[in-house]
Amino acid sequence: MLPKKIRNQLIPLIGTIAFSASAQAADPVTPAIPGVSAGGVLIELIKDGFNGTEGPVGLADGSLLFTETNANRIVRIGPDKTVSPYLENTNGANGLAVNTKGELIAVQVANTRVGVIYPQTRNLAENFEGQPFQRPNDLVLAANGSIYFTDSGTRPTQDNPNPPTSKPGLFHIAPDGTLKRVANDIERPNGVQLSPDEKVLYVANTLGEYVLAYDIAADGSVQNRRNFARLEGWKNTENGWSSGADGLAVDAEGRLYVASNAGIEVFSSQGEALGVIPLPKKPQNLAFAGKDKKTLYVVGRGAAYRIPLLAAGYAGRAK
Repeated sequence: MLPKKIRNQLIPLIGTIAFSASAQAADPVTPAIPGVSAGGVLIELIKDGFNGTEGPVGLADGSLLFTETNANRIVRIGPDKTVSPYLENTNGANGLAVNTKGELIAVQVANTRVGVIYPQTRNLAENFEGQPFQRPNDLVLAANGSIYFTDSGTRPTQDNPNPPTSKPGLFHIAPDGTLKRVANDIERPNGVQLSPDEKVLYVANTLGEYVLAYDIAADGSVQNRRNFARLEGWKNTENGWSSGADGLAVDAEGRLYVASNAGIEVFSSQGEALGVIPLPKKPQNLAFAGKDKKTLYVVGRGAAYRIPLLAAGYAGRAK
């Protein structure tokens, strides 16, 4: 047994360590953001250990789908929080959307394309000007049936240290199937989202300090590029300066939700910073789901979270 003097010296230290461990193990909760989230609401971990997490989209029955990217699979989270496989062999599906026919549309990175993957497969865009896409990333479906999607381009990886020259872009597929590149000046376009009135298109630039906004013209083209909101997640990472801006979501009041290095950053429709919802793991993408669309699902780094909110997601489209 240790001498009494040493024991007395260690007791406060042990207590401090125990308190610190307890604080780190505490369940994460929401901050109070007026109109968005009540303070102290549990951020619930649905499940960890997925092999890639991207592309969430809510379904009419209150469930949520997301892509388990590295497993080439789409997963369903039921309204009762049960987790089950939904679709296998998805051609590397990433971002998802659901049209008025109930068809599931995905940007796909195995054989790069954009198209319907369920209940039957149908290609919508396979290349641009004869060149294959590099890494289709995310998409959003407008009310008229047109699609905006991003191609984040190539970047060196451990498996492919010398990829082809990166050619990132923002694309538009018109209702008649016409494909146009509407922007090619974004460093790494990632998440893409429409305002509820579909007059503004938002694009997350992973390597940039700001979420970008564009006005949408009658022909679907975009104009008046501007810095919409500065991201708190902007920081110097091991790979250089990055905001980590990824998936985007909008609520019924037009607020924009951004997955970034900081967590879920929330902005007013005018770009005013309203608050940040921190998470145990860095988020990659997010979507409102549930019958009342007042549940925000967030996926990232193999984990899926469920956050009850005061705000409701925009009901005019699945995502």
